[in-house]
Amino acid sequence: MSYSVPQRILHWLTVVLIFFNLLLPGQIERVADLLGGGKAPTAEEWTSANLHIYSGFAILALTLLRLILRFVQGAPDAPAEEPMLFQRIAKVAHAFLYALLIAMPLAGIAKFYGHVGIAGFIHGGPMKLALWVLVIGHIGAVFVHKFYWKTNLLDRMTKGVKA
Repeated sequence: MSYSVPQRILHWLTVVLIFFNLLLPGQIERVADLLGGGKAPTAEEWTSANLHIYSGFAILALTLLRLILRFVQGAPDAPAEEPMLFQRIAKVAHAFLYALLIAMPLAGIAKFYGHVGIAGFIHGGPMKLALWVLVIGHIGAVFVHKFYWKTNLLDRMTKGVKA
């Protein structure tokens, strides 16, 4: 079994949007603060904030589509070279990653549209840190697979090679 073309496309689109929002959060906090203080953001501030918001909505939608495809089409088994302990860790990490990619946009929505202050703190604090940890761990695991265990894991998500 291999990842389907739609699964791979959704994965890489999600990656791009995650890095966009992590590295370029824009003016979202400033716009929220201005609006909360009864002031009007500039057009540039709105544009920057909207890019972050739209990317967050897209991440949420793409993640839900990915989960649907995973349920319908399945996913390849872990490479045989990967020790069982690391297979279990990978399953837990993926579950946390999917949960975070749903919860984080929802927290952002709660903060920006629902004016729930704690949601903004959680979104930009613990959730953002957890996402960085999972992303770095995910990338690190790819390198371990490629260079230590010498599996085809990366080829499965880039070229659709069968497991």
